[in-house]
Amino acid sequence: MVFSSTLFLFYFLPIFLIVYNLTPHKYKNYWALFASLLFYAWGAPKFVFVVASVIIVDYFIVNKIDSSDNKRLRQRLLAVSVVLKVGLLAYFKYANFFVENLNYVINLMGGENVAWTKVALPIGISFFTFQALTYSVDVYRKVHKPLKSIADYLLYILLFPQLIAGPIVRYNEIADQLNDRKEFETIDNKIIGFYRFVIGLSKKVLIANVLGAEADKVFALTEPQLTTNIAWVGILSYTFQIYFDFSGYSDMAIGLGRMMGFKFPENFNNPYISQNITEFWRRWHITLGRFMKDYLYIPLGGNKVTVKRMYFNLAFVFIVSGFWHGAAWNFILWGAFHGFFLIMDRLFLLKVFSKIGKIPSVIITSFITIIGWVIFRATSLNQVIFYIKELFSFNFSNYYVDSKFWYILIVAVLFSYITLLKKGLKLEQFIFFKEKYSNSQIILLGVLMFILLIISSANIIASGFNPFIYFRF
Repeated sequence: MVFSSTLFLFYFLPIFLIVYNLTPHKYKNYWALFASLLFYAWGAPKFVFVVASVIIVDYFIVNKIDSSDNKRLRQRLLAVSVVLKVGLLAYFKYANFFVENLNYVINLMGGENVAWTKVALPIGISFFTFQALTYSVDVYRKVHKPLKSIADYLLYILLFPQLIAGPIVRYNEIADQLNDRKEFETIDNKIIGFYRFVIGLSKKVLIANVLGAEADKVFALTEPQLTTNIAWVGILSYTFQIYFDFSGYSDMAIGLGRMMGFKFPENFNNPYISQNITEFWRRWHITLGRFMKDYLYIPLGGNKVTVKRMYFNLAFVFIVSGFWHGAAWNFILWGAFHGFFLIMDRLFLLKVFSKIGKIPSVIITSFITIIGWVIFRATSLNQVIFYIKELFSFNFSNYYVDSKFWYILIVAVLFSYITLLKKGLKLEQFIFFKEKYSNSQIILLGVLMFILLIISSANIIASGFNPFIYFRF
């Protein structure tokens, strides 16, 4: 089930919210858990039992970690907890990749393929794994006590607003809200949550879907069919599609959470106005960046090591980040690409950018990011090579794209870079981060959001299935 579907918008969500708001506080978690299990089971009816079983086993392991004073036992139990969850991810997400590459090597040596039945990838398994990891690690580090009931732990992992594609909500950020969120269940929060949800829905349906259709068409072309202008249309479409698709999902998740009394962390902060790749990763998929920093980069030594080891840590973390996104060589290459520029930032690029000024820095960083998206979007390393080559071949052709596409692309560019201006930043603060509106502002924004909801709903009804990009991760 996806947020941008008639089933979710017109049936699941209204019924859920009505029952949720009528349910006494002490039973709200049970209703939310039941709805979350139904939500996930709708798309993965078999895998939901696997996830629930792992969570239940892990619940008792983590409780034992908390209750034990034996350091060695705690370390061993943490290792078991981590292996349990990472093992699940490795099997479902990476087994096919490793077997395919093993068979490739065996074929080169003249051997026969290893027999293997391909494993289906359950949606959202990467986000499930990282959230579950923060639970065991946070309890082990004594950052927060474990949850008192299995139901609450199941809810933390399976809570439907952020279950499929984040944001990655760390255990210590939401633990207290799982136990009691009365102070957040206010009319203001529900109104703000509704606004945020509709904005995210509009990003997805009105912008990302239009640009995605063009990106899919271009990236499906073969090498002889691709020309420079077509290649640029395709990658610019994808650059803004992935941003509005993924940030749109995050907005919807944060909005749904606010309507339920949860405060999820922000996941995007205008990444395309970044003046270097280091800044880009502070603004793009913020919760993933923070996870990688706190649970991988710092345990590896972070900055408190030799310069060479620090660069190795950076490269390693971003290669892992790329591999987390998908079991394919292009994702590993994409992670290495960003790791390379992070190292270049530390070596000399940050100094260069500080001297050339804000706008040139934003343009250069955007260009680097766009080339990175070619690597991310391509379906093979061969396509990466010929696509990037075509971007700079200066081989042009006639290519028709309708006016609707151009209007939407202009809107996407405008909203991606508008916060470079003070008035744009002020507008964003008013719409996204204001905690209380006046009556007149509520009416004005309410009318605007109602119009956007109607237009988005009409587009959903008229279109086919439109999953979010990050569902496959």
